[in-house]
Amino acid sequence: MSEPSFPPYNVGDLGDGVRRTAPAAARNVGPIGDVLDRWLPGDGLVLEVASGTGEHALAFARRFPALDWQPSDPDPAALASAAAWAKEEGPSNLRPPVPLDVCDPHWPVSEASALLCVNMVHISPWDSAVGLVEGAARILAKGAPLILYGPWLEAGVEAAPSNLAFDASLKARNPRWGLRLVEDFAALAARHGFTLDERLAMPSNNLMLRFTR
Repeated sequence: MSEPSFPPYNVGDLGDGVRRTAPAAARNVGPIGDVLDRWLPGDGLVLEVASGTGEHALAFARRFPALDWQPSDPDPAALASAAAWAKEEGPSNLRPPVPLDVCDPHWPVSEASALLCVNMVHISPWDSAVGLVEGAARILAKGAPLILYGPWLEAGVEAAPSNLAFDASLKARNPRWGLRLVEDFAALAARHGFTLDERLAMPSNNLMLRFTR
């Protein structure tokens, strides 16, 4: 089973104990959205895996009104937060969040035009990466993108000291966590027919990766 998507980021509530906010989401929502402008299809359903607080889902549903946005998470607290954001401020194309554990082969979404996963692969066991790719292979049609954002390691590329420190802190919390090699994930994706089409450097030593079949 995948880990809740809140740790290890700082998360605070907005006074009601349900609707939560993560500083990292506020910092990266703009740069991620700028890339999604190019990478997402013009219409259809986007499944967001590991939606966390729900702030990204709200922002992206507003930014891409022609797309239906489906947030999801395995953590009940995350689902409650995402639902609270949607109830308070959500547009009509923002769907209610659904519970989704990537390691469970029975996903609540049977097909999607794109899949977005932000900051999950390094804060969960490798089994979650496997489940994510297997699920993407089930629900994405040919050409539909699997998009990931987060800190990664790359073979032959010197890692930023901050990423190495983050990797060490994750492994100290849970030895099954840690920053993944892009090449390892790409090899996993290739076994399910996906090709890494584009890799973009992002602020704060993060990457965005786009895979398609």
